Amino acid sequence: MLRFSPLRLASFAAALLVASCSPEKHEDEAPSAKAGGERMVARILTGPDAKDPQSFAQPQVARVTHVALDLTADFNAKRLGGTATLDLQAAPNAKEIVLDSKGLEIASIQDGQGRTLPHALGQADADKGAPLTIQLNGAKQLKIAYQSAPEAEALQWLTPAQTAGKKQPFLFSQGQPTLNRTWIPTQDSPGIRQTWEARIVVPEPIKVVMSGENLAREGEPAQGGRAFRFRMDKPVAPYLIAIAAGDIAFQQLGPRSGVYAEPATLQRAAAELVDTEKMIDAAEKLYGPYRWGRYDMIVLPPAFPYGGMENPTLTFLTPTFIAGDRSLVGLVAHELAHSWSGNLVTNAVWADSWLNEGFTSYFENRIMEVLYGRERAAQEAALSFADMEGAFEEAGRTAPATRLHNPDAGTDGASGIVYDKGSEFLRTVEHIAGRERFDAWLRSYFERHAFQPMTSALFLADLRQHLVKGDQALEQRLLLDQWVYQPGLPANAVRPNPQGFAQVDAAVRAFNAGGPAAAVPFGRWTTAQRLRFVEALPRKLPPARLADLDQAHRLTQSGNAEILSAWLQLALANRYEPAVPAAERFLLGMGRRKFVAPIFETLMAQGEWGRPIAERIYARARPGYHSVTTSTVDKTLKGGA
Repeated sequence: MLRFSPLRLASFAAALLVASCSPEKHEDEAPSAKAGGERMVARILTGPDAKDPQSFAQPQVARVTHVALDLTADFNAKRLGGTATLDLQAAPNAKEIVLDSKGLEIASIQDGQGRTLPHALGQADADKGAPLTIQLNGAKQLKIAYQSAPEAEALQWLTPAQTAGKKQPFLFSQGQPTLNRTWIPTQDSPGIRQTWEARIVVPEPIKVVMSGENLAREGEPAQGGRAFRFRMDKPVAPYLIAIAAGDIAFQQLGPRSGVYAEPATLQRAAAELVDTEKMIDAAEKLYGPYRWGRYDMIVLPPAFPYGGMENPTLTFLTPTFIAGDRSLVGLVAHELAHSWSGNLVTNAVWADSWLNEGFTSYFENRIMEVLYGRERAAQEAALSFADMEGAFEEAGRTAPATRLHNPDAGTDGASGIVYDKGSEFLRTVEHIAGRERFDAWLRSYFERHAFQPMTSALFLADLRQHLVKGDQALEQRLLLDQWVYQPGLPANAVRPNPQGFAQVDAAVRAFNAGGPAAAVPFGRWTTAQRLRFVEALPRKLPPARLADLDQAHRLTQSGNAEILSAWLQLALANRYEPAVPAAERFLLGMGRRKFVAPIFETLMAQGEWGRPIAERIYARARPGYHSVTTSTVDKTLKGGA
């Protein structure tokens, strides 16, 4: 799921820190993620382009290489508590290590021999939390006893009433971009990759899943319930450590894929995901082997704030992708593609989040092309291009926010830039260099930089060395630095073929000329075509025309969340009263920020008509939303007050 001036490769000093992983292991110990037998080489980058302003960590002095969690979930107190044991790599004269912490309640910190280590929390920052500085005294390992706060931003604790099954409470985490520091004391920066393992105790009959190899699928007897164990023997960015716990069932989808969900949701979810193995096969044929073992997914309760989250081995999905006709499985293709772009090769800092999301959006479209044909892929690429154009119009075409590398964006860059301009850049390179040449380079890029952080400067250096290869004519045509470091859209951008939506655009013109809504072949179109139609309609429509559309195509009753969201924004902006009950059901039934935020923005923009509706609905809905969603909507309602 995220940007100064052009920088050159020479601005970096790359230090290789090697973490060896074959410690002595006793028979009664839980299998260690460090026992994978491979030596993991971690690239630590220096220079202004690679310094993470969202973290207090100083990895050139001392860095975390492995995290071992032993935690108990207290659903009543809404806390995870226990110990985190951290393995360290430190410079010869390192005296301290700095971790990221936000709201963590630290009880004690010891070294590997049980000796207490002095530590202190520094001044807190509202967004970053506080630096946790620990005096090492020669320690190579830390054992931190702690617990998370009830209001930890990464953790969503749901009551049974807030779940699909209504039987058991539910817990899930959302770590991206910098929220895992609210439940794990570590260096919470995407450039500081770490292996990890975990033992999680929960009360029966709750089950736990995590974003790593599941070592005790049914759990083991433990004081207070059952213990579930996991390990990740490949170094990952710390935001990719994820947990979910609740009334969870599982269904196999293929030899290496399956889906977890609440029992009430499982069958519908599995039916929607039948093409998962085909997607994995298509992705591997494009850009190389899947490196994570299994590809499982979990469909979370509706409060999950994103469409999906690419946690390794366990993608988190919103139930809003379940449309009943597999029309929204582009979301699954996107999260799968992150197994290469984002998880395998990761942006070192959030200013370069396009390296995760732009690459993944491009890759997603290529998977969709293989499985569902060029026409559908072209239509979805055209929608992405339109979203990018919308972002340019909103921000201003020369605004710094429209750069791909954007150090001013913090952790939350505009999706129309990060996702859509990023994918358009790669699509343009493909078009100019040729698909065969581009695909060979991209496949080798993932291989060369596997399990490593990446910056825009390093990416451009790799592209020049391995794709351009000194071809000055090609270099001049690509406009590489302009794409990455300059605002707006370069002149060489490949624009979508207008014929892809010719039928839809003709239907819009006919409707705008007074034609009946029943004449629009809405039911025969793909989701991309339907979205194009709704989004291309005039923003001002009288009630009679809205009613004609609604009655002809049952838009207010749509089971496709993308279509429903687009329709509700149009209808509410025109104060179409029949849309209000549907909007209320939608906003109370899920917490996906992509849908929630614009609908509340639309209502608030309607002043005396919309503000009371927004305030009434939000008062009921807010307790069920994740902090990612409430942090956005709170500002909307406060700004409109």
